Amino acid sequence: MNLDQIKATITTVPDYPKPGIQFRDVTTLMQHDAAFKACIHHLAARFDDLKVDKVAGTEARGFVFGAPLAMALSVGFVPIRKANKLPRAVIRQEYELEYGKDMLELHRDAVQPGDRILLIDDLLATGGTMLATAALVRQLGGVVEDAGFVVDLPALGGRARLQEAGIRCHTLCQFEGD
Repeated sequence: MNLDQIKATITTVPDYPKPGIQFRDVTTLMQHDAAFKACIHHLAARFDDLKVDKVAGTEARGFVFGAPLAMALSVGFVPIRKANKLPRAVIRQEYELEYGKDMLELHRDAVQPGDRILLIDDLLATGGTMLATAALVRQLGGVVEDAGFVVDLPALGGRARLQEAGIRCHTLCQFEGD
């Protein structure tokens, strides 16, 4: 399945979560077995030559794409969670949302100094969540140079923000607008 066919399985929901937003719903891609499998295949092919020690996925859809990608790359998977979801000692990173703040956490022993970590999430919008994810990994001495996404919304500027932070972005498809 090619990238245009994968993109065609993503549903656009108008005016969600508020008027004027065109929400790109990847759950329809995940429900389509051939598209989901192809998505992981394309991501794995993109990162196969990259020296990666672990894949880190940000809650929640980063888990969905990150865990099978880690398996395909034969590396471990690191979950980045919302606050108060991890049972052992954690580090925390606060980040800005459109209307407020949120917090991400990472187990203190999940990343060792020098580990090369590939960041994965379903969608790149403003880049705020992924910048917080990268900050967590880097606090533990991990090396973050690459991030992968299924969808990029270029109009929201996330790619530029990540590139300014030294992170190369790789996406499977783009949608114009918000």
